[in-house]
Amino acid sequence: MAAQTTEKSENPSTPMRDPIQVRRLPVQLHGDDRRVIARPFILGTQRIRTLFSRLAKLSEEQVHTLLKQVEASYHNRHGHLLKLFAEHYHGGAAMIAFSNGWTNERKLLAGAYLTMEYAVDSAALFNPSIVPHPKQENIAPGALRILMSLRATGEGHVSSIVFRTGSISAAGDMELDPQPQHLHRSRLSPDRQYIKWLFLRKLKEMGLAVATAESVLSGVPEKFELGALVSAVDAARPKYAGNIEAAEVLRTMLWLASSNYHVDLAPNTDLGDLVIFPMNDEESHGIEDLRMVRFVDDDKSVTYFGTYTAYNGVRTLPMLMSTSDFRRIEFASLNGNAALNKGMALFPRKIKGRYVMCSRIDGENLFISTSEAVHFWNTAQRLAAPRLPWELMQIGNCGSPIETDKGWLLLTHGVGPMRTYVIGAMLLDLEDPLKVIGHLEQPLLAPLDSEREGYVPNVVYTCGSLAHAGKLYIPYAQADKSTSISVVDLNELLDRLAA
Repeated sequence: MAAQTTEKSENPSTPMRDPIQVRRLPVQLHGDDRRVIARPFILGTQRIRTLFSRLAKLSEEQVHTLLKQVEASYHNRHGHLLKLFAEHYHGGAAMIAFSNGWTNERKLLAGAYLTMEYAVDSAALFNPSIVPHPKQENIAPGALRILMSLRATGEGHVSSIVFRTGSISAAGDMELDPQPQHLHRSRLSPDRQYIKWLFLRKLKEMGLAVATAESVLSGVPEKFELGALVSAVDAARPKYAGNIEAAEVLRTMLWLASSNYHVDLAPNTDLGDLVIFPMNDEESHGIEDLRMVRFVDDDKSVTYFGTYTAYNGVRTLPMLMSTSDFRRIEFASLNGNAALNKGMALFPRKIKGRYVMCSRIDGENLFISTSEAVHFWNTAQRLAAPRLPWELMQIGNCGSPIETDKGWLLLTHGVGPMRTYVIGAMLLDLEDPLKVIGHLEQPLLAPLDSEREGYVPNVVYTCGSLAHAGKLYIPYAQADKSTSISVVDLNELLDRLAA
């Protein structure tokens, strides 16, 4: 079938069929300057010392008055404002080993100076993915609760992940829940633990000298916390002084630990309140393009996975989010020779006992990888190369494939003239996804004139779609700025791909 499709598309005498009908829903998501989080505003140890020195000179009356003014101005914008101030004060004080008999009000005021507001999606709200909501209780017959992730961009073009919840009615209409009044920035849970053998395996996959790492960890328990690792690395530094290779191992051990963490959603916090903001140096310039999937394992257990890219301004790091309920969310690096570049998308179940991933490891072609372990990807085979006019520059996936009776439905993105991004579709064999059953000859979704203008012109893009009640729902970004929703008749699309 794949060869026949190629011949048809490349034969100029073959008449082009009418495009698949796409219906755009009256749903528009735009960045909102009013959606802010409170994050640390710490500019280095010397600045903290200078600030604390100045604060020490204020009278208690001045401290009280200033703190009450800040509370009055900001308490409606943030929940638990004083708790945030206390957290940021203690973080700054720890950096300079500050110890003083300050009153609680003076500490909270110092925390206010070490706090800044960040408008998470003031610049853009784009590159969405969508999955069924983990809770489907008390919904109307034929309806479905949904969870959508979006890439939010604010000052400095730093990207974070935000969520919207809503529902699809039995009639096929989509309605999103109201936006929350307060956003909650995710925070690292303090009880991060690592398993020694798994930690060493990851270092080995990265091509490092495991013997050095084993020596460093020799006195560390089989399950250890970040503090124990930091102590072990610090103790090993004199032994390896002047050894460049060993120094790289020590640096990478700390980097790997900081890149693997979990966050807990605060009680009584809705998913729509959550902002996953960069947590470490590897994510310092953004968390990009989360591709969510509802994964059902062989034992029927359900895990929500999400692949994304961490970016530090120089290099990208493929990452994996996992959770069963979105109350505790785990984050871990993806490792191996095939865990490269951007756009890794996990299939929603195993095939022949192995995890399967679609990716674009060379930045140009589509690949299929399989693995026994979800965090390790070492081999990849090419699935498809650019061949149609609208994808000749590069081809990639638009999120995880969707299982249908006729095969795996894989939405793709193609890049054509003038760096125009469009969305296409492929159909893959259920038992062997390297077999292409069909490939749309024309884009499924291309930017309308009204969708071309934005931060990156001429782009429509999605990180995941959802099939429900015979329809395919495609949330898509417009010009890397805003987000809309389109709907396609699923059977019409499958019939076209399987023809």
